[in-house]
Amino acid sequence: MTMDLSLFVFPASPLAIVIAAIFGLLIGSFLNVVIYRVPKMMQRESDNYIAFESDKPVPHSDRFNLLVPRSACPHCGHGITAFENIPVLSYLLLGGKCSKCKAVIPLRYPLIELFTGILSALVVWRFGAGAKGLSALAFTYFLIALTFIDADTQLLPDDLTYPLLWCGLLFNLNGTYVTLHDAVIGAIAGYLSLWTIYWLFKLTTGKEGMGYGDFKLLAALGAWFGWVMLPVIILLSSVVGAVVGIGLIVFTKRGRDNPIPFGPYLAAAGIIALFYGRPLQQALFGLLY
Repeated sequence: MTMDLSLFVFPASPLAIVIAAIFGLLIGSFLNVVIYRVPKMMQRESDNYIAFESDKPVPHSDRFNLLVPRSACPHCGHGITAFENIPVLSYLLLGGKCSKCKAVIPLRYPLIELFTGILSALVVWRFGAGAKGLSALAFTYFLIALTFIDADTQLLPDDLTYPLLWCGLLFNLNGTYVTLHDAVIGAIAGYLSLWTIYWLFKLTTGKEGMGYGDFKLLAALGAWFGWVMLPVIILLSSVVGAVVGIGLIVFTKRGRDNPIPFGPYLAAAGIIALFYGRPLQQALFGLLY
């Protein structure tokens, strides 16, 4: 016997939307930690493994995860207090500078908090405050973290892509977005489609056009929205990538040979598919047929 998640649907009242926005600001602050620390955690694990295999002392023996050590200014080591950690507001009150050494705090931190808060409000407005709304929030938070990690490091960590994939299958056990059958095929087709493109491109040019993390991310999107949505997601990510890529070349003089991570464009396509996937899918297949 399975539980029907459709029973847990609550309308998006104005209060629920406001609460979602505030909650999103708090989650955005945590996502800043995830974006900064997860790549460092991966590097530390890699360094320790290499040292262990070489019978050398491990270089990182201190605890370093998403909870410890406490967040601190990277310039002077000043521990960030609770007052200095209020999303967006603390940045404004501090004038965008460390309270001790006056080093500039990157603007991206409050922008990520604000962006997460706005998206959270939109998700609850669109999907309500029930099970579907909560699942959509989790989906959104995963994609925000993956977007900025990939933009910074050109990495899509398995620690995030695999849970995103499994969550998609879990929420579709009862057809929250698509049937479980379509979700499983979507995960398989998502991975294999980019895997095939990767090898065709590599065999043709001798270069790697994307990383394995992109395969896993598209597999996760397929697990959430099913195989039928994959053409829409791939088309959307290509359009977003083309627009952003041209913009970077024109306005920042970025060279055409400089690698541009594909993960953020897949993530953007995933967010668009979350809100407008069904009409876009109907429009696409209407044009084809």
